[in-house]
Amino acid sequence: MSTKSTVGIQDGTEQGLTEIRWHARGGQGAVTAAKMVAELALGQGKHFQAFPEYGPERSGAPIVAFTRVSDEPIQIYCGVENPGIVVVLDPSLLNAIDVTKGAPADAVVLVNSEMSPAELRKHYGLKNGRLYTIDATRIALETIRRPIPNTPMVGALTRITGLFPIDKVVEFLRADFGKKFPPKVVEGNISAITRAYEEVKGE
Repeated sequence: MSTKSTVGIQDGTEQGLTEIRWHARGGQGAVTAAKMVAELALGQGKHFQAFPEYGPERSGAPIVAFTRVSDEPIQIYCGVENPGIVVVLDPSLLNAIDVTKGAPADAVVLVNSEMSPAELRKHYGLKNGRLYTIDATRIALETIRRPIPNTPMVGALTRITGLFPIDKVVEFLRADFGKKFPPKVVEGNISAITRAYEEVKGE
């Protein structure tokens, strides 16, 4: 089934606001991913926010982060309570917390899982949301040699929402990561992004 969608700024308010809530465990890079999406928004001339929910961020502990992207200045300063998009970096959290709490019935839910969306929905008894899956941990291991799924999740999110053209994401990675990491690491992350963009599955 096609994974192309025009979710993006339609998943928010009438002012063109997209609200994303990230669920992960410490060490999986959710806060970095939330900031990456915000910086991509800046490059597209949009307004943005990105911040974690303050709490224990020890490795393995559940964490929550938020991103807002808008065509207009953002006047909201709390956590995202009614996300149009929910991104889950660790599927074990589906047994632990209600990741779709406060989300509308048609919210986009993107989960890092080797299961298909139909399998995941049945396995965890998920009722709401437009479900998408991507095996981000496997892609990360094969491209960047580390089980950190945040970069592939951004690639999948790019495909689902259409918030940013994939070529702009690649340009951003080359420019931003190129300042911090050697070329091999940069190219590994680009491969992770583009593979997830192509491999994400939707219902």
